[in-house]
Amino acid sequence: MSVERLNPPAVHNPSGMISQVVTVEGERLVHLSGQVAWDAEGRPVGPGDHEAQSAQIARNIEAALAAVGATRDDIIMETVYVVDYSPELMPAIFGPLRAGVTQAPASTLVAVTALFAPEYLLEVSVVAVARDRES
Repeated sequence: MSVERLNPPAVHNPSGMISQVVTVEGERLVHLSGQVAWDAEGRPVGPGDHEAQSAQIARNIEAALAAVGATRDDIIMETVYVVDYSPELMPAIFGPLRAGVTQAPASTLVAVTALFAPEYLLEVSVVAVARDRES
């Protein structure tokens, strides 16, 4: 796969949980709708718990990517929207999102006042790469 992840020394990287630059050549891009912490029937998972919601979102992203032959290691960009954000939440948010992942995507975290329903504290939107099915 032609994906390169870089962390130039002149650009601060606050942790090993993100890549500052990701380039892709000749691959199929996959855009997922923003994922929240609901189960397959649409019931909220982990109300009031950022970590439980992040874990469910990781499972939802994994299932969505599997439908096109991709994994969470194939994510090249993510945007994480967080209600009631504070810096102390970083491990609770990114721990589950990075569990079992060997490649960190480029990432943006946005603190928001609310999402579409009050029980949801996180929404994660991702772009991934997938091999063509003929490959």
